[in-house]
Amino acid sequence: MKKKFPNLTFSARQILDDIALCLVFFTRLPLPVFDFRGRGLAAAIWAAPVAGVVVGLIGAIVFATAERFGLAMGPAAALALVATVLTTGCLHEDGLSDVADGFGGGKSRGRKLEIMRDSRIGAYGAMALVLSLLIRWSALSEFVDPTQALFALVAAHAASRGVLGALMHLLPPARSDGLSVGAGTVSRQIAIASAVLGAIPLLLLGPGGAIAALILLGLLFVGFHALCLNQIGGQTGDTIGALQQVSEIAVLLVASVALS
Repeated sequence: MKKKFPNLTFSARQILDDIALCLVFFTRLPLPVFDFRGRGLAAAIWAAPVAGVVVGLIGAIVFATAERFGLAMGPAAALALVATVLTTGCLHEDGLSDVADGFGGGKSRGRKLEIMRDSRIGAYGAMALVLSLLIRWSALSEFVDPTQALFALVAAHAASRGVLGALMHLLPPARSDGLSVGAGTVSRQIAIASAVLGAIPLLLLGPGGAIAALILLGLLFVGFHALCLNQIGGQTGDTIGALQQVSEIAVLLVASVALS
């Protein structure tokens, strides 16, 4: 028993460290300083859905609070979106706008990557952000019960982060430097664990909603994987953020039908 106990303690500590690492990376929450002992994001990406659950819960709390004070569903949905965006620091929205500008405005692979690295936002990026916020707001506005919004937000934010590890595993970095290179290589086991953990909250949408969301997420992933391969020959931090956004939108749309 004494020999097994240290291993169990180490495993538990590693799990907590990985969750903390993903919370530090995927959110802007005021967390204490952690010592991750050189562990990279690629090894901890399985815990990204946990960070998604936290983001979803924050949005749901704001939605419920707004409804409690008598606000209509439209304003409550808008405030919930504000809460989630502030929690993540627009991390994924930035990726979506960069990918839209790069893929839409670049003529060559090199030019696309150059545009994606540019901090300025163009017409494609601005339109992508507007449409992303509009679709998410319209889906959340369909809910008349804060519990519905809770289920939808938790499922959407967890599942949309569960697919990120698979993209990092299946596609090589498109650059020799940058976020995706610094994150490291995601193993097959870690990618599967992340996907499974992200899929579990989809059960909140009911059996039919969960199946529909899984099918839609699978189709989106295959299409986005092919798009990245065709456009830039791999993945970057921006493409990872863009994948999260389109996946979140997909789940929220399914939830607006399954839960309303």
